Amino acid sequence: MRAPAAPRATRWGLVATLCAALFAVLTALVAARHGSPYPLDESVHRWSVRHRPAVAVALARGVTATGTGPVPYLCAVTAGLVAGRGRGARGRLLTAAGALGFLLLAQGLRYAVLNGVARPRPPVAERVTHASGFSFPSGHTATSALVAGLLAWAVWRAASPAAARLWWVLFACWAVTVGLTRVYLGVHWPTDVLGGWLYALIWLTAALAVEAGVGRDRKPRAAVE
Repeated sequence: MRAPAAPRATRWGLVATLCAALFAVLTALVAARHGSPYPLDESVHRWSVRHRPAVAVALARGVTATGTGPVPYLCAVTAGLVAGRGRGARGRLLTAAGALGFLLLAQGLRYAVLNGVARPRPPVAERVTHASGFSFPSGHTATSALVAGLLAWAVWRAASPAAARLWWVLFACWAVTVGLTRVYLGVHWPTDVLGGWLYALIWLTAALAVEAGVGRDRKPRAAVE
Protein backbone atom coordinates (compact mmCIF):
# COMPACT_ATOMS: atom_id res chain seq x y z
CA MET A 1 0.00 0.00 0.00
CA ARG A 2 1.08 3.56 -0.70
CA ALA A 3 2.15 5.47 2.40
CA PRO A 4 -0.36 8.14 3.41
CA ALA A 5 0.46 11.66 2.28
CA ALA A 6 1.85 14.02 4.86
CA PRO A 7 -0.76 16.37 6.33
CA ARG A 8 -1.14 19.64 4.51
CA ALA A 9 -0.03 21.55 7.59
CA THR A 10 3.25 19.65 7.63
CA ARG A 11 3.86 20.16 3.93
CA TRP A 12 3.22 23.90 4.10
CA GLY A 13 5.35 24.11 7.22
CA LEU A 14 8.24 22.51 5.36
CA VAL A 15 7.82 24.94 2.46
CA ALA A 16 7.80 27.86 4.89
CA THR A 17 10.97 26.53 6.52
CA LEU A 18 12.66 26.19 3.12
CA CYS A 19 11.69 29.75 2.16
CA ALA A 20 12.98 31.03 5.50
CA ALA A 21 16.28 29.21 5.00
CA LEU A 22 16.70 30.61 1.47
CA PHE A 23 15.86 34.10 2.68
CA ALA A 24 18.37 33.78 5.53
CA VAL A 25 21.09 32.67 3.10
CA LEU A 26 20.34 35.52 0.70
CA THR A 27 20.30 38.04 3.56
CA ALA A 28 23.65 36.74 4.77
CA LEU A 29 25.11 37.01 1.26
CA VAL A 30 23.91 40.61 0.91
CA ALA A 31 25.18 41.55 4.37
CA ALA A 32 28.55 39.88 3.72
CA ARG A 33 29.26 42.42 0.97
CA HIS A 34 27.97 45.30 3.10
CA GLY A 35 25.21 45.85 0.54
CA SER A 36 27.48 46.03 -2.51
CA PRO A 37 25.76 44.55 -5.58
CA TYR A 38 26.73 41.21 -7.04
CA PRO A 39 27.78 40.95 -10.71
CA LEU A 40 24.31 39.70 -11.67
CA ASP A 41 22.77 42.70 -9.90
CA GLU A 42 24.96 45.11 -11.84
CA SER A 43 24.43 43.33 -15.16
CA VAL A 44 20.63 43.41 -14.94
CA HIS A 45 20.69 46.97 -13.64
CA ARG A 46 22.83 48.13 -16.58
CA TRP A 47 20.45 46.44 -19.02
CA SER A 48 17.51 48.26 -17.43
CA VAL A 49 19.25 51.62 -17.68
CA ARG A 50 19.95 51.06 -21.40
CA HIS A 51 16.40 49.97 -22.28
CA ARG A 52 14.00 52.66 -21.11
CA PRO A 53 11.67 53.99 -23.81
CA ALA A 54 9.24 56.58 -22.48
CA VAL A 55 6.14 54.39 -22.87
CA ALA A 56 7.71 51.48 -20.99
CA VAL A 57 8.83 53.77 -18.17
CA ALA A 58 5.34 55.27 -17.88
CA LEU A 59 3.76 51.81 -17.73
CA ALA A 60 6.29 50.63 -15.17
CA ARG A 61 5.61 53.65 -12.99
CA GLY A 62 1.88 52.97 -13.13
CA VAL A 63 2.31 49.33 -12.15
CA THR A 64 4.86 50.00 -9.43
CA ALA A 65 2.53 52.56 -7.82
CA THR A 66 0.05 49.79 -7.00
CA GLY A 67 2.59 48.12 -4.71
CA THR A 68 2.60 50.86 -2.08
CA GLY A 69 0.41 53.49 -0.44
CA PRO A 70 -3.24 52.75 0.41
CA VAL A 71 -3.85 50.27 -2.42
CA PRO A 72 -2.30 47.16 -0.76
CA TYR A 73 -4.06 47.82 2.54
CA LEU A 74 -7.42 48.35 0.86
CA CYS A 75 -6.86 45.10 -1.03
CA ALA A 76 -6.07 43.28 2.22
CA VAL A 77 -9.30 44.53 3.81
CA THR A 78 -11.25 43.57 0.68
CA ALA A 79 -9.70 40.10 0.75
CA GLY A 80 -10.81 39.67 4.35
CA LEU A 81 -14.35 40.81 3.60
CA VAL A 82 -14.60 38.42 0.64
CA ALA A 83 -13.09 35.50 2.58
CA GLY A 84 -15.48 36.13 5.47
CA ARG A 85 -18.57 35.89 3.29
CA GLY A 86 -21.28 33.85 4.98
CA ARG A 87 -20.01 34.56 8.50
CA GLY A 88 -22.26 37.52 9.15
CA ALA A 89 -21.28 41.17 9.46
CA ARG A 90 -19.22 40.65 12.62
CA GLY A 91 -17.44 37.63 11.16
CA ARG A 92 -16.57 39.48 7.97
CA LEU A 93 -15.20 42.44 9.91
CA LEU A 94 -13.08 40.13 12.06
CA THR A 95 -11.73 38.36 8.97
CA ALA A 96 -10.93 41.72 7.35
CA ALA A 97 -9.18 42.87 10.52
CA GLY A 98 -7.19 39.62 10.59
CA ALA A 99 -6.07 40.07 6.98
CA LEU A 100 -5.06 43.66 7.62
CA GLY A 101 -3.27 42.69 10.83
CA PHE A 102 -1.39 39.94 8.99
CA LEU A 103 -0.14 42.46 6.43
CA LEU A 104 0.79 45.05 9.06
CA LEU A 105 2.73 42.51 11.13
CA ALA A 106 4.63 41.29 8.08
CA GLN A 107 5.41 44.89 7.14
CA GLY A 108 6.66 45.72 10.62
CA LEU A 109 9.14 42.84 10.65
CA ARG A 110 10.20 43.66 7.10
CA TYR A 111 11.21 47.13 8.24
CA ALA A 112 13.30 45.53 10.98
CA VAL A 113 15.17 43.46 8.38
CA LEU A 114 15.42 46.46 6.06
CA ASN A 115 17.11 48.62 8.68
CA GLY A 116 19.21 45.76 10.01
CA VAL A 117 20.76 45.01 6.62
CA ALA A 118 20.84 48.71 5.61
CA ARG A 119 21.67 48.04 1.97
CA PRO A 120 22.10 51.16 -0.20
CA ARG A 121 19.95 51.52 -3.29
CA PRO A 122 21.34 51.82 -6.84
CA PRO A 123 22.79 55.25 -7.76
CA VAL A 124 20.26 58.10 -7.71
CA ALA A 125 21.29 59.26 -11.19
CA GLU A 126 20.17 55.92 -12.65
CA ARG A 127 16.69 55.89 -11.10
CA VAL A 128 13.60 57.04 -12.97
CA THR A 129 11.16 57.05 -10.06
CA HIS A 130 11.27 58.25 -6.48
CA ALA A 131 12.50 55.90 -3.77
CA SER A 132 13.76 56.39 -0.24
CA GLY A 133 15.20 54.30 2.55
CA PHE A 134 17.23 51.12 2.32
CA SER A 135 17.00 48.53 -0.42
CA PHE A 136 16.83 44.96 0.92
CA PRO A 137 14.30 43.39 0.79
CA SER A 138 12.21 45.32 -1.72
CA GLY A 139 9.13 46.73 0.00
CA HIS A 140 6.95 47.06 -3.08
CA THR A 141 7.82 43.50 -4.06
CA ALA A 142 7.09 41.96 -0.67
CA THR A 143 3.92 44.00 -0.16
CA SER A 144 2.41 43.15 -3.55
CA ALA A 145 3.25 39.45 -3.11
CA LEU A 146 1.67 39.38 0.35
CA VAL A 147 -1.46 41.09 -0.94
CA ALA A 148 -1.62 38.78 -3.96
CA GLY A 149 -1.55 35.86 -1.53
CA LEU A 150 -4.35 37.35 0.57
CA LEU A 151 -6.47 37.95 -2.52
CA ALA A 152 -5.81 34.41 -3.76
CA TRP A 153 -6.89 33.07 -0.35
CA ALA A 154 -10.09 35.12 -0.58
CA VAL A 155 -11.11 33.91 -4.04
CA TRP A 156 -10.26 30.32 -3.05
CA ARG A 157 -12.90 30.64 -0.33
CA ALA A 158 -15.47 32.53 -2.39
CA ALA A 159 -15.18 31.46 -6.04
CA SER A 160 -15.44 28.24 -8.02
CA PRO A 161 -12.19 26.29 -8.49
CA ALA A 162 -11.92 27.30 -12.16
CA ALA A 163 -12.50 30.99 -11.42
CA ALA A 164 -10.14 30.84 -8.45
CA ARG A 165 -7.33 29.41 -10.57
CA LEU A 166 -7.76 32.20 -13.13
CA TRP A 167 -7.62 34.86 -10.42
CA TRP A 168 -4.55 33.19 -8.87
CA VAL A 169 -2.70 33.55 -12.16
CA LEU A 170 -3.71 37.21 -12.46
CA PHE A 171 -2.69 38.01 -8.89
CA ALA A 172 0.64 36.22 -9.32
CA CYS A 173 1.34 38.07 -12.58
CA TRP A 174 0.59 41.39 -10.88
CA ALA A 175 2.92 40.67 -7.96
CA VAL A 176 5.74 39.48 -10.23
CA THR A 177 5.34 42.52 -12.48
CA VAL A 178 5.50 44.93 -9.55
CA GLY A 179 8.76 43.32 -8.46
CA LEU A 180 10.26 43.51 -11.94
CA THR A 181 9.36 47.20 -12.27
CA ARG A 182 11.47 47.97 -9.19
CA VAL A 183 14.55 46.72 -11.03
CA TYR A 184 13.54 48.27 -14.34
CA LEU A 185 13.04 51.71 -12.77
CA GLY A 186 16.46 51.50 -11.13
CA VAL A 187 15.42 51.68 -7.48
CA HIS A 188 16.32 48.11 -6.47
CA TRP A 189 18.90 45.47 -7.25
CA PRO A 190 17.53 42.11 -8.51
CA THR A 191 18.55 40.42 -5.25
CA ASP A 192 16.38 42.93 -3.38
CA VAL A 193 13.39 41.78 -5.40
CA LEU A 194 14.25 38.11 -4.89
CA GLY A 195 14.48 38.82 -1.18
CA GLY A 196 11.05 40.46 -1.25
CA TRP A 197 9.47 37.44 -2.92
CA LEU A 198 11.10 35.01 -0.50
CA TYR A 199 10.07 37.13 2.48
CA ALA A 200 6.44 37.16 1.33
CA LEU A 201 6.49 33.41 0.68
CA ILE A 202 7.64 32.76 4.24
CA TRP A 203 4.57 34.52 5.61
CA LEU A 204 2.10 33.10 3.12
CA THR A 205 3.21 29.48 3.42
CA ALA A 206 3.41 29.75 7.21
CA ALA A 207 -0.14 31.12 7.25
CA LEU A 208 -1.30 28.21 5.09
CA ALA A 209 0.36 25.78 7.50
CA VAL A 210 -1.40 27.39 10.46
CA GLU A 211 -4.75 27.42 8.66
CA ALA A 212 -4.38 23.78 7.65
CA GLY A 213 -3.45 22.84 11.20
CA VAL A 214 -6.38 24.70 12.70
CA GLY A 215 -8.75 23.17 10.16
CA ARG A 216 -7.46 19.70 10.97
CA ASP A 217 -7.93 20.31 14.70
CA ARG A 218 -11.49 21.52 14.16
CA LYS A 219 -12.51 18.64 11.92
CA PRO A 220 -13.07 16.00 14.63
CA ARG A 221 -15.11 18.43 16.72
CA ALA A 222 -17.26 19.28 13.70
CA ALA A 223 -17.78 15.59 13.00
CA VAL A 224 -18.88 14.93 16.58
CA GLU A 225 -21.34 17.78 16.46
